[in-house]
Amino acid sequence: MLKTLAKRLCVPGLLLAGISTACAHGEKALEPFIRTRTIQWYDVAWSDPKVKVNDEVTVTGRFHVAEDWPVGVPKPEAAFLNMSAPGPVFIRTERSLNGQPWINSVALKPGGDYEFKVVLKARMPGRYHLHPFFNLRDAGPVTGPGQWIEVGGAAADFSNRVTTLTGETIDMESFGLANGVLWHGFWMAAGLAWLLWWVRRPLFLPRYKQVEAGREEGLVTPLDRNLAKAILVAVPVVVLGANALAQSRYPSAIPLQAALDRIEPLPPQVNTGAVEVKLRKGEYRIARREMVLSAEIHNRGTQPVRVGEFTTANLRFLDPQVVGAVDADSLTAPHGLSVDLPAPIQPGETRQLRITASDAGWETEKLDGLIRDADSRLGGLLFLYAEDGQRHVASVSAAVIPRFD
Repeated sequence: MLKTLAKRLCVPGLLLAGISTACAHGEKALEPFIRTRTIQWYDVAWSDPKVKVNDEVTVTGRFHVAEDWPVGVPKPEAAFLNMSAPGPVFIRTERSLNGQPWINSVALKPGGDYEFKVVLKARMPGRYHLHPFFNLRDAGPVTGPGQWIEVGGAAADFSNRVTTLTGETIDMESFGLANGVLWHGFWMAAGLAWLLWWVRRPLFLPRYKQVEAGREEGLVTPLDRNLAKAILVAVPVVVLGANALAQSRYPSAIPLQAALDRIEPLPPQVNTGAVEVKLRKGEYRIARREMVLSAEIHNRGTQPVRVGEFTTANLRFLDPQVVGAVDADSLTAPHGLSVDLPAPIQPGETRQLRITASDAGWETEKLDGLIRDADSRLGGLLFLYAEDGQRHVASVSAAVIPRFD
């Protein structure tokens, strides 16, 4: 019954208690125009879906920062990449962006491509759904593709030992716990004692009557004033003394970092110039749950190309005749993409195409709400494939018009 309740209510505390249930992480909560036209994820991969406690999971992938950034969303001048999980079931041991170690927030450049890597260490056994996601300042989290990870073993076997700057090896699971409990208990006891000092006397009505009678001077006794003066002196002495003691005990310490990293994007990966794509408009056919994109594609390369995939808000629409068979999941429509003129686009040719992305995912992922947004524009990545296997990626966007037929 407890496990059923956890599934229905998505209670994180029950998950941490050992019930291997995970719920959604709010990836459908943001408006569609934000999810499709801000951070566009692709090539996200997971090293192993089944691990044991203390094993590592490596998450790699790329994302494109859309050029058609929504006007109502602040520019990505401060963003932080993290992993969404149902509680502290993993710890992050490594993170890099474009091959550079990365600790702080970062300023992203619209139109740029970035490659990320996150290494996680399994902490608690269970089955969890994990997502990479970007926290955008003043905008919220934009979630990437997810993966179920099964963690075996026993939680008691988890080890998180690190070596400090002074060469001391400590256990991060328990280091400083007693000291933290001591100081929390001390200040709680001091605050409670000061509260009890005042509430031990008659309250409210007797004190109100005393004020009404003009005898408010008697509300605060000389002992009260002396005690307050003693506390006024004692608290700074304790705080400054504890701070001096901590500095003498730990002279080599690195404070929490508050800088903003500036990492340049990769060399152009999206729409490198070999293939030029322009979307004229988009039509969402509500009854059929399909998006029809009117595109103009100009092949400037030396190889014929074909449209094989359209990706938006982690929803993938594929043409199996171009990309072949794939392991489909709930966010992949393996037969969801079609074009009205499927023949390869020859070098130097410009062709007008109607690209249809059809699947129930438009509704289940709440992307059909785009037609009710104040900003009814759709963005995404269009993948085109040459005969030699080379892939061209184009970031596209267009206004969307609903159709009810």
